Amino acid sequence: MKHGGNVWASDEPAAWLDFSANLRPEGTPDWVMRAMQAALHNARYYPDRAMRAARAGLAVYAGVPEACILPTAGGVDAIDACMALHPGRVRTEAPAFGEYAERAAVHGKAHALWDGRFAPGDLLMLGNPNNPTGSARSREDILALHAQAMRSGAALAVDEAFIDFCPEHSVRRNVEQGLTVVGSLTKTLCIPGVRLGYICAAPEVIAWMERRALPWSLNMLAAEIAAQLPAHLEDIRRDAECNARRRERLASRLWAHGARVEPSQANFLLVDFGQDMSSAVERLRAQHILVRTCASFGLGKSMLRLAVRTDAENDRLVDALWGNG
Repeated sequence: MKHGGNVWASDEPAAWLDFSANLRPEGTPDWVMRAMQAALHNARYYPDRAMRAARAGLAVYAGVPEACILPTAGGVDAIDACMALHPGRVRTEAPAFGEYAERAAVHGKAHALWDGRFAPGDLLMLGNPNNPTGSARSREDILALHAQAMRSGAALAVDEAFIDFCPEHSVRRNVEQGLTVVGSLTKTLCIPGVRLGYICAAPEVIAWMERRALPWSLNMLAAEIAAQLPAHLEDIRRDAECNARRRERLASRLWAHGARVEPSQANFLLVDFGQDMSSAVERLRAQHILVRTCASFGLGKSMLRLAVRTDAENDRLVDALWGNG
């Protein structure tokens, strides 16, 4: 499984209990549904090419000036724009989200694992929190990496797709030359089908990217959600607190069964079961439970990445994993 969320194997996506995609377990918030419904009245018009309302809303959400943010059609679109911006080799951690290397290849760029050193022209693409481990570097550590990159003539791009679960580590407000941040509202708001992401960078970088972006890349639904973000920051914070409680409870249950759980600050857990989980994955699938295998991250068959869902759903997964479901 290269990506999670593959619920289209049947005619009824809702029939699956999906632990393979790291989305808000309650689904799309009511306010987001209302925003999209309102936006449909304007579907007969072209979207605002300048994305003014969306940019203003995202700027408040991210805590940056409007000149430092560019709305995108999802997080991968933002990642792709970073690849186009930087001319040199792309470096990534291991393990890491596979789209970093894939988008580098699409742009004809060399890719190599990062060994802690930089060469001139390098772009280090770093997930914070990391996907699939969930571990997060501190803001100070990220800024130190940026300083190291700049001394070597390299650049740093930070993917903060899961930063809403640990916002104290964000460096969105610190963007400057050689430091770009990309992110997404997909996970936080459970809107993978809408495509809403962003790039935070120095104003001149944002201007460069905007000149090269496709026109009308942000649809009306995504634009309206972005515009309404400032009124719902507290909702996002409360969801993150709820996730943290559920995550720790799920981790405790998995540890109690002998599984090894990596410390996480995101809305998922990387779990080592100490044995080949291929048959268990198929057994869960027969019960309409999806989990994320980790081969595309370069990890072994004993590892699964599990989304954090509601307590009742998490309990159902644990019971099913150990034959009690």
